[in-house]
Amino acid sequence: MSDNNQQNTPAPGAAPEPAAASASASAPASASAPASSPAPQPAAAPAPKPDTEAPRSNKILNEILGGSFLISILAVLLALIAGAILIAATNEDVQTASGYFFSRPGDTLGAIWQAVSGAYSALFQGSVYNFRRDSFADGIKPLTETLTFATPLIAAGLGVGLAFRVGLFNIGGRGQMLIAAACAGWVGFSFQLPAPLHITLAVLAGIAGGAIWGGLVGFLKARTGAHEVILTIMLNYVAFYLISYMLRTPGLLQAPGSPNPKSPPMAETAVFPALFGSKYNLHLGFILVIVATALVWYLLNRSSLGFRFRAVGENPNAAKVAGIDVKNTYVYAMLFSGGLVGLAGVSQVLGTVTGGFSGGIDAGIGFDAITVALLGRSKPIGIFFAGILFGAFKAGGFSMQAAEGVPVDIVVVVQSLIVLFIAAPPLVRAIFFLPKPGGRARRVLPNVSKEVAAK
Repeated sequence: MSDNNQQNTPAPGAAPEPAAASASASAPASASAPASSPAPQPAAAPAPKPDTEAPRSNKILNEILGGSFLISILAVLLALIAGAILIAATNEDVQTASGYFFSRPGDTLGAIWQAVSGAYSALFQGSVYNFRRDSFADGIKPLTETLTFATPLIAAGLGVGLAFRVGLFNIGGRGQMLIAAACAGWVGFSFQLPAPLHITLAVLAGIAGGAIWGGLVGFLKARTGAHEVILTIMLNYVAFYLISYMLRTPGLLQAPGSPNPKSPPMAETAVFPALFGSKYNLHLGFILVIVATALVWYLLNRSSLGFRFRAVGENPNAAKVAGIDVKNTYVYAMLFSGGLVGLAGVSQVLGTVTGGFSGGIDAGIGFDAITVALLGRSKPIGIFFAGILFGAFKAGGFSMQAAEGVPVDIVVVVQSLIVLFIAAPPLVRAIFFLPKPGGRARRVLPNVSKEVAAK
């Protein structure tokens, strides 16, 4: 009995047996174990998983540095730097001073500074505020000109950007604008109606014309599988020659008794009223563009149709599996896209060129809208501010040419470079040493072995 009691007594310092183990001490498996085997140790609690995530502030900073918004800002900055180089290279004073650069380098640097700062100062004063004017009302007029130029750019950019969100490349802005301008212009000079009703009918006619011309692309793509790029390019030519024919044909769009391919002037009741009086060119079209921006934002982010648009744009095959009618979605998207681009044509014919329009009323806005949509990342708010930026380029470019003798083509080069840098985000990130998008910074931890982690 004493031997058995000694064997069952735990050694000093040994861990106590669990209750379950003591209850089953008489089991055959326990009886067969040798008496000298050490008591089983309890399983060690799992070590807490080390936190390898970076602090939240690092995550936020990483998202900002790798985000598309910063890339757009840096693309504009790089384009302005490249434009400054072109301005300096084409300036006569800089070319003269560079002839004796090694003897007096300060003259060359001073000439470069004068050329670049003078050009961009003239660009600012011609597009935002002119400090040389006596009154604030006169000084702020360049900003109203910028908004006037931006109005059709924003409208067309919204249409192109909406198509981008659905995975469609709408480069038929020229044709859609021409058809919309013809419809709105015909209503504008053919009827005599009260001003509010006349403007409303003309705007609706123009939007409907652009929507039909864009919806035709969506219908052909949905029913025949034709590519929207080919369709929009061909329809651009169809619209241009169709409107040119109508402008040369009496009884259609040509002004009575005029040998020129030009329409009659718009009736006064169909012209967009000026927002700040006749002294400024900014008109009602800018308010319509603001409303259109809000509606497009709501459509894409808060409506079921916008959800279908985004789903098809992300993956049309997955959207089809989920029960979304992809073909009809293409038709609806091009209807909305064409209508928004048509609003740009309406703005041109009822707000800017009220004395009659010709075949060049689109003024290249249909193609500039692609740049605006790219710079705005196809988001309504981004497109709105991108349109204002390009409107500033257009308004300030003429002032820069008149005041400093800088070719207005420099502005076109800057716009083209913006597209180039936006189309190459890895290049922008490499220049400014930015992280890749979606990258996640982690803490560097020492290599801890299992034995150390278990203690």
